[in-house]
Amino acid sequence: MKKLMLAALALPLSACTMMAAPMNYALSKQPAGAALMSSGTVSVKKDMNMVMTTATVSGLQPNTYYVAHYHNQGTASTSPCDSGGAPIMSSMIVGMTDSMGMLKLSGSVAMSDVMSATYFNIHTAANASGTPADAGVTCTPVALK
Repeated sequence: MKKLMLAALALPLSACTMMAAPMNYALSKQPAGAALMSSGTVSVKKDMNMVMTTATVSGLQPNTYYVAHYHNQGTASTSPCDSGGAPIMSSMIVGMTDSMGMLKLSGSVAMSDVMSATYFNIHTAANASGTPADAGVTCTPVALK
């Protein structure tokens, strides 16, 4: 009976350790977004193999495509969002704002692809395929390790 009770308790407890608590980050304006009144958050959840990212942003241009992705640290600055680091293209998420300038992006990427990332950046996109049209309108440093 004791073994059965312990096994019944172990299953729910092990399921809780599969997904870490979400990490939440506040987005800040970047120079390309100076004319925008953007604000928002990025929520990152990690499990054993994947990183799930959700970004919610307001104050962007209405009915416009945006592209987001993680970046590695660059050399232009010690501040991650100002460092000019290379984008991690496997983490790319593309979406379009609604008529009020609200954007919600959600995507998953292999944890091994983004573990070295130091920031998450959102750019205006030139098209629906997500070609960046600027250096970034909003950004947040991240720590995924």
